[in-house]
Amino acid sequence: MTPAFADPGAPSRPLHLVAMDDCAAFVAARGGAGGRWLEANGFTGALGQLCLLPGADGAPAAAVFGMGSAGERSRGRFHLAKAAQALPEGAWHLEGDLPAGAAEEAALGWLLSAYHFGRYKAGKAQGAVLKLPGGVDGARLLAIAEGEVLTRDLINTPASDMGPDELEAAARGLAKAHGARVEVTPGDDLLAANFPMIHAVGRASPRAPRLIDMRWGSAGPRLTLVGKGVCFDTGGLDLKPAASMGLMKKDMGGAATVLGLAHMIMALGLKLRLRVLIPAVENAVAGNAYRPQDILTSRKGLTVEINNTDAEGRLVLADALALADEEKPDLVISMATLTGAARVAVGPDLAPYYCDDDGVAAAIAAGGAGVADPVWRMPFWEPYEAMIEPGIADLDNAPSGGMAGSITAALFLRRFVTDSPRYVHFDIYGWQPVAAPARPKGGVGQGARALLAALPELLGL
Repeated sequence: MTPAFADPGAPSRPLHLVAMDDCAAFVAARGGAGGRWLEANGFTGALGQLCLLPGADGAPAAAVFGMGSAGERSRGRFHLAKAAQALPEGAWHLEGDLPAGAAEEAALGWLLSAYHFGRYKAGKAQGAVLKLPGGVDGARLLAIAEGEVLTRDLINTPASDMGPDELEAAARGLAKAHGARVEVTPGDDLLAANFPMIHAVGRASPRAPRLIDMRWGSAGPRLTLVGKGVCFDTGGLDLKPAASMGLMKKDMGGAATVLGLAHMIMALGLKLRLRVLIPAVENAVAGNAYRPQDILTSRKGLTVEINNTDAEGRLVLADALALADEEKPDLVISMATLTGAARVAVGPDLAPYYCDDDGVAAAIAAGGAGVADPVWRMPFWEPYEAMIEPGIADLDNAPSGGMAGSITAALFLRRFVTDSPRYVHFDIYGWQPVAAPARPKGGVGQGARALLAALPELLGL
C-alpha cells in the first residue's frame, strides 16, 4: 500500500527546493556556517542534487534539493521523488510556494516513489513522509496513488499467479470494496452468450476464458471502460520467439489500467454510471487453438479472417466493444497493450490514443499535461481502412505489409463501436523499461490520470 501523508500537526523538517538560477542567492542567504556547508558539499542546484543541513546537535535539521534549470525540469516529471527516496526517516515539508499543479505533482510523485512490488521479495520501506502542501487535495491524490498501485501490482504479477481466474478475483475484490456489481461469463458460456471471438482466443488454455462485467453508480452520464485482459500471450499457433514472449505477463495491462482508473473514479465518488468490461483470456497453444486462415464471426456479425493468431487482443476487445456499444453509453474508452508499432512510433513513455472527436481529444491532451501523464493523439486515418479488408471476410486481424500497425488495429476496433457517440482507444505499453523518478522498472499505469482529469469536461461532471 502507498503510505499516507504526514500528520498535519506533526513536527516536520523543511525541504528547500532550489533551482540552479537561484542557488547562489540561496547559499548567500544562508550565510555563515550554512552557506559554507553548502559550498563545501558542492551544492549547485543541479536537478536531483540533495544536501542535508545539520542542526546544532549534528543531526539533519533541514535539506536542500536541486531543481536544475527550467529546461531540465520540462524534460521529465516527478523530480521530487528522488528526494523522497533519499531523505532520512521522518516528516518533511516543502519550503516556499509552489504553483498548484507543481505542488500536486510533487506530492503524488512522493507517494508513488514509495511503491515496491513486494509479493515475492520484501523491499526497504521509504521512511520519509511529506506534509501535504497547502491547497493540495490529499484524499484525491491518495485515491489516484491507490489506483496506480493496483495497476502496477496486477501487471507485475507473473502469469502463474495472474490468469483469468485471478484477474476476475481482482475485479471482484475491487467491486466489493466500492459496492459495485460483477457478472462473469466463463468458458463455453461465452458461446451461448454470443462472445465467439473471446472464446476462440482463450479456448486452448486450461484456464477458461471469460468476460468480466462490472457496474457501479446509479445516476449520471454513462462511461464504459474496456480493458484487454490477455493474461499471457504465447502468440498462439503463430508462436512468439522467446525474446518477444518475455514480457507477455503484461499483456493484461489494459485491464489493469482500467481497473486502476475504476478505483479512482469510485473512490472519488464521481457522479456517473460506470461499466468496466474485461475479456480475460490466455492465448495458448493446443489442439483446439484457433488457426491462421480461420474465419471467425464476431458478436457484431462482422466476419474476421485470422492472418496471425498473435493479433489476438483486437479480437477479444472487439466482442467486448460490441457489447459496450449496444448500450450506447456517452463515452466508450478501450485500453490495451495492443501493438508493438505504437512503441516504435512514440516509445515507452507516451500513451498514444485515437479519437475522432477533436474536443474529446483536446480535453484528454490537456488532462495529461496537467497531471504529468503524457499522452499523444494518433489518427484514425481513413485511407488505411482498405488495409483491414481482406476480401474473403469483412475484416483482417493482421494486415500484411507491416505498416501503420497501430493505426490499422485502432481502425479495426472502431468498426465495433458504431452507435455510441464518442469512442477513445489507448494503445498503451504498460511497462517502465528503465527506472525513473516515482516509476520503478516494471508495470506502470498510462493514460488513467489523464482521463480522470478530463472526465469532468468530457461528461459534464
